[in-house]
Amino acid sequence: MYGDQATIRRILNELGDTWAIVGLSSNEGRAAYGVADVLRRHGKRIVPVHPKAETVHGEKGYPSLDAIPFDVDVVDVFVNSDLAGTVADEAVAIGAEAVWFQLGVVDEAAYDRTRAAGLDMVMDRCPAIEIPRLG
Repeated sequence: MYGDQATIRRILNELGDTWAIVGLSSNEGRAAYGVADVLRRHGKRIVPVHPKAETVHGEKGYPSLDAIPFDVDVVDVFVNSDLAGTVADEAVAIGAEAVWFQLGVVDEAAYDRTRAAGLDMVMDRCPAIEIPRLG
């Protein structure tokens, strides 16, 4: 399993509260939009990361992780699995504490690289599902 309960709990409850959400746009029909709202309602600052750099949920968007001018604690990834490894590597490069690959986003090599770099990581899970499970 790529995200035991202790790691999930640590990411959601103990790490910082700034979450960069890669793939988040203003499209309300996309899963990223709803998950970002759940995270925001649970006290997380969400940072949209999308080539369009749109403002979402009142937060200014950025075209890439390295364009964000402040520290990011968690990078939440809503891109296709074939692109996710690059995003994980970028998360390591910007000094994030954790990477979270959403449901259906799987890259075992990226998981191994990210963990080897010292970051917490969850893969193929959704924080909007995990938050209620934690109580």
